[in-house]
Amino acid sequence: MPNLLKISPLRSRVRGLRIWVVLIAAVSAAFVLTASVPHAQQPPLHLNPVIAKLAEGKTVYGLQTADLSLVNAREMARAAADFVYVDMEHNPLDLPALQMFLIGMSDRGMVHKKGNLQPDVALMARFPPEADQSGWVVKQALDIGLHGIFFNGVDTKEQALMAVRSMRYPQQKGSKYFEPAGVRGNGPANALWIWGLTGPEYDRHADVWPLNPEGDLLAMPMIESVEGLKNLDAIAGTPGVGALFLGQGSDLSRSLGVRPGAPEVEAAFQQVLKACKAHKIGCAISATTPDAVAKRVKEGWNIIRSTVPAITGGRALLGEK
Repeated sequence: MPNLLKISPLRSRVRGLRIWVVLIAAVSAAFVLTASVPHAQQPPLHLNPVIAKLAEGKTVYGLQTADLSLVNAREMARAAADFVYVDMEHNPLDLPALQMFLIGMSDRGMVHKKGNLQPDVALMARFPPEADQSGWVVKQALDIGLHGIFFNGVDTKEQALMAVRSMRYPQQKGSKYFEPAGVRGNGPANALWIWGLTGPEYDRHADVWPLNPEGDLLAMPMIESVEGLKNLDAIAGTPGVGALFLGQGSDLSRSLGVRPGAPEVEAAFQQVLKACKAHKIGCAISATTPDAVAKRVKEGWNIIRSTVPAITGGRALLGEK
C-alpha cells in the first residue's frame, strides 16, 4: 500500500500547477479578445500631425520659411508649430535643397520619445503655378516625402480637381474612394525613408484627407482672385480638397482692385471661411500678432500661419497650452 502522506502532496502540487496553467491560458485568451476589439475600433494613427489635429477638431499652427539650411531644418523640426511650409513660388524652385531640408527635419529623438512615426512638424510647400495645377513638380515633391501641397491661384473646380488628382495614385478596382482618379506615378523611394514605412504601408497613408479618412496628404488650394471667389463653393466642395488657404490676401486684394486691409478683402475672407465651414474642411489664414491669431481662431479658422511669438501669444490669449 503506497504511502499516502508522501504522494498526496505531490499530486496536490501537480493538480495545482494544472489549474494555474488553465487559468493563465484563459486569462491570456480573454486579454487577446478584449484587446483586439478596441484596437479594431480605434481610428488609425495619422502620420501627418496637421491631419491628426484637424480630425480631432483642433486648431493647427504653422510657419513659413525660405531658409533651407540644415540648421533651420533642425530648428523647424522642434518648433512650436504643427507644420512649416516652404515658399517656392516666389523663391527659387530648388527640389534638391527641399529634399535635404526634409532629411534634416528627421528627428530620431522625437520618434523615440513619442513611440511612433508621426513627426511633430509636417513639411508642406508651395510651388510655381502651372496651367493644370499638376505635373512633375507635385510628383517629385511627394516622392521627396512632403505631407501636403499649397496650390496657388486655384480659380475653378477643374483646377481643384487636377490638384487633387496630381496627389493621388490610381486606385485599385473596388476602392471606396476611386474618384477623383489619381495620376501620380509610383516611385516614392525617399518618401518611404522619411516616413519610415514599407511600400504597402505608405500606399495606405499616401492619399488625400478627408476624402480618404486614413489619408495623410493635404491638398490645399489657395483662393487669390475674384474668379476663385465666384467659384468658391465648387472649389471647397471638390472631393479631396482638405483645406482652403488665403495667405495674407495680397494677391486677392489686387484682384479685387483694392489695398490690403480694405473692407472688401475682409468680406472675401469671411466668404471663404463660410464655405470652409459649410463643406467641413480646413480653413487657413495668416495672422501676424497674438491678437490677430486669437481673433481668427475665435472666428473659426482652424489653420493659422504665423510666427512663433504670435502663435505662443495667441494661444495664451485663448487659454491654450
